[in-house]
Amino acid sequence: MLDAVGPAEVFALATVGLRGRGYRLLVASPDGESVRSDSGLRLEVDAGLSDVDDPVDTLIVAGGFGFDAATTPELLDAVGSLARRARRVCSVCSGAFLLAAAGLLAGRSATTHWLVCGELARRYPEITVEPDRIFVRDGDVYTSAGVTAGIDLALALVEADHGTEVARSVARGLVVFLQRPGGQSQFSARLDHGVTADSPLRPVLDAITADPAADHSVPRLAERAHMSERHLGRLFGEQTGTTPARFVERVRVEAARDLLERSALPVEGVSQRSGFRSDETMRRAFLRVLGVAPSDYRDRFQSAHPSPEVR
Repeated sequence: MLDAVGPAEVFALATVGLRGRGYRLLVASPDGESVRSDSGLRLEVDAGLSDVDDPVDTLIVAGGFGFDAATTPELLDAVGSLARRARRVCSVCSGAFLLAAAGLLAGRSATTHWLVCGELARRYPEITVEPDRIFVRDGDVYTSAGVTAGIDLALALVEADHGTEVARSVARGLVVFLQRPGGQSQFSARLDHGVTADSPLRPVLDAITADPAADHSVPRLAERAHMSERHLGRLFGEQTGTTPARFVERVRVEAARDLLERSALPVEGVSQRSGFRSDETMRRAFLRVLGVAPSDYRDRFQSAHPSPEVR
């Protein structure tokens, strides 16, 4: 529901601020009937897709858990027809899959919810998927990350149409960032390397994740894997898509995230427990991986009742 309602609220507030000179919203479903969302709430619509005859300024395709079942030839034809008459085309969350299936993302950069970025890249190798972006603009096509990222996208559209002050006023009204800091990696689930159990890398990766603070230098990892450093690096690239050093850094960031969220340890203690040589090393790693500093991450995500027992 929020995929659709979030952007709608942005455009509605902008229109109020512009004294009615902003946007006219039209909500359409494939058959013109109301739609029951994933949460069970029902959304009334104004028209069926085939009934929309006028040119569309901004076409926004919402996502949801049922995006695969919803992707019918009829829906793709309707989306393609509307897109050809639109000034710009957008998707929220897994709505990117509908744009991709309609051929609207071929040769473009795009993003979607972090949970299905890998799936989008596998299904559509002609798309450059950017998994850490809140939203991506490629020409007149915009895609956004999951759920609330549709609000970020809509604010950017309002800013492009009516200027920063109007967009900032809308953001204040919604009590959200005009431009939220960091990418969507800060909201993703814990690291999942996805390496099969029979891979020679599996024991190495398991050892890194089991004890992030241990010595995981490349020579030590190669020794543990009984292979040369060069061969280790090649396997890492093939099976994890990254280097040994970057993988270790990511695991340590994940470990530090967990401690920042659920413990009362000072930042200095978190860096030591997570395997970073210093607080500054951890800060640089957080900025590189998550786009936010450790202290900012804790401010946003620490439990209301952090445990003093975690040591």
